Parts: sequence; C-alpha cells; structure tokens
Amino acid sequence: MNFTLTAEQTARYEDIVAFARTELDADVLSFDREGSFNRENWKRCGEKGILGSHVPKEFGGQGMGALDTVLTLEALGYGCRDNGLTLALGGQMWSVQEPILTYGTDEQKRRFLPGLCAGDLIGAHGVSEEHSGSDALSLRTTATKTDGGYVLNGRKTYIGMAPLADVALVLANADPDAGSWGVSAFLVECDAEGLSRSEPYAKTGTRTNLLGDLVLEDCFVADENVLGREGVGISLFTRTIGWERAFIHAGHLGSMQALLERSIEFARQRRQFGQPIGKFQSVSNRIADMRLGLETARLLMYKVAAMKDEGLDASLETAMAKLHISEVLLDCATNAVRIHGARGYLEMHEVERELRDSIGGVIYAGTSDIQRNLIAGLLGL
Repeated sequence: MNFTLTAEQTARYEDIVAFARTELDADVLSFDREGSFNRENWKRCGEKGILGSHVPKEFGGQGMGALDTVLTLEALGYGCRDNGLTLALGGQMWSVQEPILTYGTDEQKRRFLPGLCAGDLIGAHGVSEEHSGSDALSLRTTATKTDGGYVLNGRKTYIGMAPLADVALVLANADPDAGSWGVSAFLVECDAEGLSRSEPYAKTGTRTNLLGDLVLEDCFVADENVLGREGVGISLFTRTIGWERAFIHAGHLGSMQALLERSIEFARQRRQFGQPIGKFQSVSNRIADMRLGLETARLLMYKVAAMKDEGLDASLETAMAKLHISEVLLDCATNAVRIHGARGYLEMHEVERELRDSIGGVIYAGTSDIQRNLIAGLLGL
C-alpha cells in the first residue's frame, strides 16, 4: 500500500497550509483564553472548500474521497494553531454532514448540505445525555408522534458547538419499549420553538470549540425533518460514529507534525552544560518517540481512509486508529512540554495549549477504554 502523495495532493496540501497560516492564525491565544469562537474563520474554511471536502459537488461539496479529505484536514492542522476550530470542523463533517448524505432525502440534502459546506450553517450532533455517555443509546430524550411530526423532550449535554448551532441532528426515543431499536433521528433547526441552548461550558482544552447543552421542551419537529425512517437511529449512530472515530483526529496529525518540528528546533537551539539539549538522550529519546508515534498514527489513519474509499469494512482498523492516535497525541504533547521545560509550561509560548487540547482526544468519540473493548470484541473475545 503506497501512500506517497501525488503532485496534485502535494499541491493541495501546501495550499491548505498556506491558507491556514495566512487566514486562520490571528489572535488564537486570545480566542483560547476567552473561550470564544471565530465564525469568520469558520466561513473562510467553508469558502475554501474544506467543510465540503467529502460531500458530492451536486450538494455544494468538493467530491473528494476519504483519503484526500484526511490529507486536507491534516494540512489544516499543520498550518492552523487553533485546534478547537479543526476539531469543530471535523465534528460537523463526520457527525452531521455524513449522516445527512447517507440517510437524508434529496430534499434534505439540498436544504442543509450546501449551507453546511459553505460555512453559512453550523451543525451539532445531539446524542450524549447526562446519563448516557459511553452507553450512548440509553436515551431519555423522547419523540412523541403527533399530527405532522413529533414532539421532542429531553436534554442533550456535552454537545460540540451546541451554543452556536443552526441545525442539530438529534437522536430521540420514539418507542421506549423497543429500547435502542426505538431511537430515531431528527434534523432540528435551532430557531425552533421549544429548543434552547445553555451557555458554553468552561473546559480544559479546545476552548474555541464551544461545548454546551441542547434543551428540548415540547419542541415540534415536522415529518419532513425526520432523518431516515423511524427506528433507524441505532444504524445511523453506528455508521456515524464509525466515520467520526476514523477521522476526527485527522487535523491532529498535522498539529503533531508541527509540534515535532518545533521540538526538534528547540532541542537544537537550547543549550545546557555546553551543548544543545538534543544531545542528551533523555531529550532525543522523547523526540524519537514523537516521530515514531506520528508515523504509526498517520499510517493507521491513511489505511482506514483507503479502506473506506474501497468500500471495505474498517471497523477494527477504525477502533485501533482512534485508540492509538488519541493516546499518541497526548504523549506527543506531554513530551513537547517536557522538552521545552519552563517555556512549555507558559501560556505565551503556546506549547501548553497543545497538551490541554490533546486531553479530550482520549474521551470524545468513544473513550480509549471503549476502543479497547471494541477491538477485543472484534477479535472474538
């Protein structure tokens, strides 16, 4: 399996890196400190075609395959210092746009996808609840059938971009007696009567990806906004989480590359005891581990993308990629802080933010422990 980039892929990679550095990197430190979201940058990413990378051209996208989309997001992560932005972009692409593309009617696709791809709309994926995290489909949010649609009641919590979302893909239980097989999916427009949003949560990292709650109180959703047939929620969730787990870390490949290069440069320039600190094995070994982790993470993700493009089942490979990449990301950021010493601990040098941003990776889209359980199950244990 040859992952050498073509001339076209290399040119696009370089173009996205240049775009990110020129258009997206202003005031990152202040946005992170304030926990605020830059909607202008979101719109720029839409105009650049990043949000629509994997969506067919007829619905406002670029029509790329999974591997080319991963390369685009990796380039974005390499050039853009705002990890919250890259995470939010990936969250919408894989957990909102992909299920609309797969399960939506032509009318739903034409109504929602062009705006999402262009950056005119922000989408949120409303699954998690206070009492259903890893056990995601143990939902208490209900959908009661009524004339012309459904009435939704419940609270979705820890939802990425919920405070600013224009449309939310909400899973709710339309048949409580059927358990997870009674779960249905709804496209809820966030100006709908009966829907409200919490203030953003203050959190450790990726602060520019705003996290909050969606509150549904007798919120009417018309039949035309049901995504797929009633009871399709478990299939939709399984497929969606597969795409999200596979590629939510694509941007982090680029940020790990940038962090590695920065650490190497610092280890060459910083001198202690009459020589560059990179000459000390305790430092050089950390850098070697960072390089090895990045290479294995990249190969795992590229393999999953290639399998997706070939229409193959990548369930096992996806769980392995999510587990490995999230753990390597955290190790890479920790090593970078230790290599930079006091500078790595100070906010103004922006290394500590990489560590804060990496912590959530072992939690969202399925914890590392859940991935290990999935891998074991897929191996017949």
